[in-house]
Amino acid sequence: MTQRIACADGAHRGQAVATALAAIRRGDLVLLPTESVYAVATDAFSPRGVRALREAKGYDERSPLPVMVGSGSTVSGIAARISPDATALMNRFWPGSLTILLSSQPTLAWDLPADSPLAVRMPLHPLTLAVLGATGPLVVTAANLPGLSAPTDVDDALDQLGDSITLALDAGPLGEDQGLASTIIDATVSPPRLVRPGAVSGEDLRDCCPHVILGDESTTP
Repeated sequence: MTQRIACADGAHRGQAVATALAAIRRGDLVLLPTESVYAVATDAFSPRGVRALREAKGYDERSPLPVMVGSGSTVSGIAARISPDATALMNRFWPGSLTILLSSQPTLAWDLPADSPLAVRMPLHPLTLAVLGATGPLVVTAANLPGLSAPTDVDDALDQLGDSITLALDAGPLGEDQGLASTIIDATVSPPRLVRPGAVSGEDLRDCCPHVILGDESTTP
């Protein structure tokens, strides 16, 4: 049975973070709030946790999984060849709805595909940032089953993923920004290239990184 902690308006923050830390260290799955939807998270370095997340979501073992961090300084420990453009984008838009594709550190002992870019984001939710500050990098993906909408409340998330989730941190209904998925930028290439439009506009990206490639633009005249 899933343990549930009510965390709306900052309630029970210390208990929630401590309980989440213990669960994540065991390789369990924890339900966390993001800016717009609930997401399921586990320790990025736990084979048990990553396997459980893939099973809950119906992913195969080669599927790339997004990683969330609690600070930009954490990224250098999991990513290699971080360009000045990537650093500028992190400094400008994190925490927030920008996912950056980076090259993974080749020596990391985790079950994420080494031949796929590492999708990294720092979310804008105080509770989840507090959890990330205690746990370190987490594999995090929306708490929905394939073909269903990402949940904006805990009941919907538990209806979809059920007993695979050990702990649910209930921050109340979300969704004010629903529909505004995170913008995805590929910073494994130079100049960086927009992969998916989203909450961070092309205009704002260009203001930070003037040579970013948007859409089908070419790097040649």
